[in-house]
Amino acid sequence: MLKEEINKAFEVLKQGGLILYPTDTVWGIGCDATNAEAVAKVYALKNREDSKSLIILLDTDNKLQSYVSEIPDVAYDLIEYSEKPLTIIYSGAKNLASNLINADGSIGIRIVKHNFCEQLIQRFRKPIVSTSANISGEVTPANFGEIRQEIIDGVDYVVDLEQMSSEKKQASTIMKLEPDGKFAFIRK
Repeated sequence: MLKEEINKAFEVLKQGGLILYPTDTVWGIGCDATNAEAVAKVYALKNREDSKSLIILLDTDNKLQSYVSEIPDVAYDLIEYSEKPLTIIYSGAKNLASNLINADGSIGIRIVKHNFCEQLIQRFRKPIVSTSANISGEVTPANFGEIRQEIIDGVDYVVDLEQMSSEKKQASTIMKLEPDGKFAFIRK
């Protein structure tokens, strides 16, 4: 079942499509983080201004240097010791779709700790976009049952895992981390 869902999601990502998938936090709308056309589809589906950047998921912190110019050493400790899912905004984003990178050159990245996501990213060999499965400005759905039909209909594939779970999940903590190690919490 898991392998089958990874294969289906992989094919959709490879073709520039959108997936709706479970993560270590809330359900996410995802696409290839290096494909600007796919990223544009996410903004359109969410009715979100493309000046508000999206975050990406990686399966391991070893891949950070492929997408960020300077990684402060403290980032690795923060990732390792964080009790709950943590998205870190880094300066100097690179090798990503240009419409994904914030105007100041930063990108939010979460090292995901979720079996499906980790295996999908390993198979895809690229980061994937993860943004809450809602229309911009609306409340973030805490589980699959709260996702609007408009979002479900707007993606190319809905991953058939964890849909029946009624567990209320929360979005990740977001922290901006400067190259000199200074940081600030954006969302706790």
